[in-house]
Amino acid sequence: IWRGVAFEFRFKADETHRPFWDKAFAWGSYIATFSQGVALGAFINGFKVTGASYDGGSFDWLSPFSLFTGLGLIVAYALLGCTWLIMKTEGELQHRLKTLAPPVTLVLVAAIVIVSVWTPLTHPSIATRWFSFPNIIIFSPVPVLVVATTWLMMRVLRNETHASPFLLALLLLFLGYTGLAISLWPNIIPPAISIREAAGPPESMGFTLVGALFVIPFILAYTAMSYFVFRGKVRAGEGYH
Repeated sequence: IWRGVAFEFRFKADETHRPFWDKAFAWGSYIATFSQGVALGAFINGFKVTGASYDGGSFDWLSPFSLFTGLGLIVAYALLGCTWLIMKTEGELQHRLKTLAPPVTLVLVAAIVIVSVWTPLTHPSIATRWFSFPNIIIFSPVPVLVVATTWLMMRVLRNETHASPFLLALLLLFLGYTGLAISLWPNIIPPAISIREAAGPPESMGFTLVGALFVIPFILAYTAMSYFVFRGKVRAGEGYH
C-alpha cells in the first residue's frame, strides 16, 4: 500500500516534496522485497508440523539463512529493474544502467551459488536429491545454464542491445526457482508434507481448476495488453510507463 501511495503522490508532488516520495517508494520496495525473501528462506528451511497443525515458534522464520535470502531477493529484483530500464530508456540513463547491470548480475549469481551450497549442507535430503547418481547428471543442465546465461548477459551488456538483458534476467531467475523446485519436490510444505498430502478434496480442487481455467486467460491477456500499450521507450515529458 505504501509503495502504491508513494508512486501516485510522487507523480503529483512538486519539486520540494518529490524527493520524499522517491525515498518512500524506494524503502517501501526494499522492505516488501526483503520480506518476500525472508518468507522464501523460511519456506526452504521448512516448518515444524505435528499432525495437521503448526508446531513451531513465533520466530522460527527468523534465521541467518532467511535473512540472506531476503537480501538475495533484493539483488534479484534490482537486476530485473535494471534490465527493464535498459529496455525502456535510452541515452545517458541507459548507459549508466548498462554499467550497473554487470556487477548486480555477478552479485546475484554469487547469492545463487551460496544458497545452492548452503541448502545441501543444512538439509541432507536436498544433498541426496542433487548429488546422488543419476540425479547429478539429470539435473546438471540447471547450473550449466546458469553459467551460460551469466556469460551471455555479460556479453550482451557490452553491445547495443535493449530487450535481451531483461529476458536473460528473467531466465536467470527462472533457473534459480527451477533449482529450488528440484530441491523441494514433491514437498509443498517442507520438509515432509508432499503436494499430494497437502491437496484439498478432489471436489475443491476441481472447482478451483474450473475457476483458474476461466481467470488465467484474462490475466495473460491483460498482461500482454499492458506490455503492448506501454511498448517502446520512455522519454522525458511522457506520463506513466
